Amino acid sequence: MSKRKLARGVAVVGAGMSQFGVFPQKTTRDLFVEAFQELRASVDKGLEPNDIEALYIGNYSSELFEGQGHTAPIMADWVGLTPRPATRIEDACASSGVALRQGVLAIASGAYDMVLVGGIEKMNNLPIAAVTEVLATAGDMLYEIPAGFTFPGFYATMATAYMHRYGAVPEALMQVAKKNHDNGALNPKAQFNSTIADVMAAKQRSAEKRGRPIPTWDNEMAFLHDDRANPLIAWPLRLFDCSPVTDGATAVLLVSEAIAKQYTDDPVYIIGSGQASDGALHDRPDLTTLGAAKQASQMAYEMAGVTPADIKIAEVHDCFTIAEIIATEDLGFFAPGTGHEAAEEGLTARHGTKPINTSGGLKAKGHPVGASGTGQAVEIFKQMRGHADARQVARDVDLALTHNVGGIGQTAVVHIYERR
Repeated sequence: MSKRKLARGVAVVGAGMSQFGVFPQKTTRDLFVEAFQELRASVDKGLEPNDIEALYIGNYSSELFEGQGHTAPIMADWVGLTPRPATRIEDACASSGVALRQGVLAIASGAYDMVLVGGIEKMNNLPIAAVTEVLATAGDMLYEIPAGFTFPGFYATMATAYMHRYGAVPEALMQVAKKNHDNGALNPKAQFNSTIADVMAAKQRSAEKRGRPIPTWDNEMAFLHDDRANPLIAWPLRLFDCSPVTDGATAVLLVSEAIAKQYTDDPVYIIGSGQASDGALHDRPDLTTLGAAKQASQMAYEMAGVTPADIKIAEVHDCFTIAEIIATEDLGFFAPGTGHEAAEEGLTARHGTKPINTSGGLKAKGHPVGASGTGQAVEIFKQMRGHADARQVARDVDLALTHNVGGIGQTAVVHIYERR
């Protein structure tokens, strides 16, 4: 199979996101308007919305979460883009990552010169048991869900297989959680805008206010080992190993390379894109890797003409802490079985040799499933342009990557970004 190249260059010239969190008073429309407004403000030389030619929206399940279908034209209407064509993309948690790829391909094909790509999800309209049922539809409803699997169970299965094969320990997962909370504490849009130490202090203040015994812990790791403060969800995964239920929206503006400098002197180019699929978890020969992610990343690397060693930072799909560790191996950053060591050694920290999830990741920034893929692109856009404020990495970021997974890896999409 010949190596694929984009027929013409594609650039990101604007990006924005709503606040991530729990918003009973807000609708998906409100959240998408917030993301679009921040996107408009990020376009250095200004944006006339009438220049946008099409809209691609990632959304997993507005029908089940909100009772609302046909969401793409609604979003187009609320940001003033009708009668432009609006298309909704559904690929579970990879929905907006795949929407981003469709936008890239639309511009590369010559069909459009400017498209808006977004992601939306409003998950907190339902009680947590109902949210769990909705998310379960991304698994295999014929074979896996009737056997009692939920998504923590899926990833706990992967974690136990990984630990058995490579000798990893739960503390490696805890280090991922701690690192991502450290990053999320520096992200004002994050749902968990606090370090683990901040969480500990908040629990102590709450106990004192209620007149209860004040808990004490020697350090963050002691807190994460505490069964009451950080209960087991599905061994070895604890509460702080799991991403939250999140409301949020994100938006990215793509243009052809030929017109990028009309909007900013500092565009970010998308030079590689790959997508792949896989079967359900129960039918895979290896539970310690996501085959679709490996395939998608190889496609993206070949298209971009770069290697894993060239990537300076990455936003990866850490719906659970084990997912981040496996992702760093699937993407070729670390050899199979060594990602857990890299996490414990601090290599993936913001000032480490391979910073991962400087936004706080899905773990701390939040995981509005249909919006998470383009949310990753928002962080990369900010980091590559030096606009990430307190969480800005110290190194020069000329190449970066996003890795977005749907379900238990049945879909994976990878993009590579360049600043010139």
